[in-house]
Amino acid sequence: MTQEELNNLQKKALQQLKSGESLFGKDGAFSPMLKGFIEAALQAEMDAHLDQTERKAGNKRNGKGSKTIKSSAGSFQIDTPQDRQSSFDPQLIKKRETVLADSLQEKIIGLYGLGMSLRDIRDHIAEMYDTELSHTVLSQITDRVIPEVKAWQSRPLEPVYCIVWLDAMHYKVREEGRVQHKALYNILGINRHGYKEVLGAYISESEGANFWLQVLSDLQNRGLEDILIACTDNLRGFTEAIGSVYPKAEVQSCIIHQIRNSLKYVASKDQKEFMRELKCVYRADTKDLAEMALEELAGKWESKYPVVIDSWRNNWEKLTTYFQYTPPIRRLIYTTNAVEGYHRQIRKVTKTKGAFTSDMALLKLVYLATRNIEKKWTSPLQNWALTVQQLAIRFGDRLPLDLNRNP
Repeated sequence: MTQEELNNLQKKALQQLKSGESLFGKDGAFSPMLKGFIEAALQAEMDAHLDQTERKAGNKRNGKGSKTIKSSAGSFQIDTPQDRQSSFDPQLIKKRETVLADSLQEKIIGLYGLGMSLRDIRDHIAEMYDTELSHTVLSQITDRVIPEVKAWQSRPLEPVYCIVWLDAMHYKVREEGRVQHKALYNILGINRHGYKEVLGAYISESEGANFWLQVLSDLQNRGLEDILIACTDNLRGFTEAIGSVYPKAEVQSCIIHQIRNSLKYVASKDQKEFMRELKCVYRADTKDLAEMALEELAGKWESKYPVVIDSWRNNWEKLTTYFQYTPPIRRLIYTTNAVEGYHRQIRKVTKTKGAFTSDMALLKLVYLATRNIEKKWTSPLQNWALTVQQLAIRFGDRLPLDLNRNP
């Protein structure tokens, strides 16, 4: 591009800016300016490529090719330099690449992470930037986060997490031409500085001791040495698995899930009265008072609802771990509300999807949504300074507190 052409484009850009016209798109001034910059940069790359060694080997320039580039400044055609031996591998615009690695790709990935479908993203990009992108190209762009997903799944963890919540979300995933129902198990932790962190996301068709052993072993291999309190939805096989990997961890089953499951087996006409008396159990001040309230509940309802009463008795130790703690800690651990709140935010992004094309397609979207959610987790939990001191008193050397270190 000559100096005169550049001056003319600058004047055009100034006129469009003053008149309120778009600088982007096929008629905008930015596209030809970007085209000139890219072509000059490719020529410079070719000059660097054709060094003395290449020239001695008989390599030299061999005309130009052309291809259409799509960017946030619009679509435009560029001339690409070629060499005789076809060994030139440009870095600014790689071979077979048609979407400029500028803010457009970040915009596409950002829109995808907000739950927009590829069709909606394509329409949005066409309207905003006068650039048409195929479904295949959009898929290729979103697939660029796969290495990030894998790195996130295997990243190192802190050695100790005070509280860890585990819960599942359920999705449909296509596998070998069939739609399978799969569970996505998410693990949310609180580190010793009181900050929330998603430790991992694992997909499985079924749960059990073997599955949880693999999950917990993965956490251990990534540096997690100790869990103080694990809160779960009475996951099948979890207690056995955590006992083998983190034998000192205390397990608290979610009271709210236990109540919901109980009410499934209580007639609607009895539910109001049953719940009023059940509150005396899980809202008791001490475990002893809770046991007395459970026996009173059983005395009245066991003959009518033996399955419900048996469930509370069989799971009693896991359901009553929270009685060992002060009210602030009880409120944190007696339900899985913390991880369910995270799940509600994930569902806002995934609710428009029918069936995911693969496990990675599901993980890709969950990762991008999690990345956005974690940006808001900039402060420790409320009153964490007092809470962590109480935990340190109870767990001693298992929870080292470095008072001179900032989180």
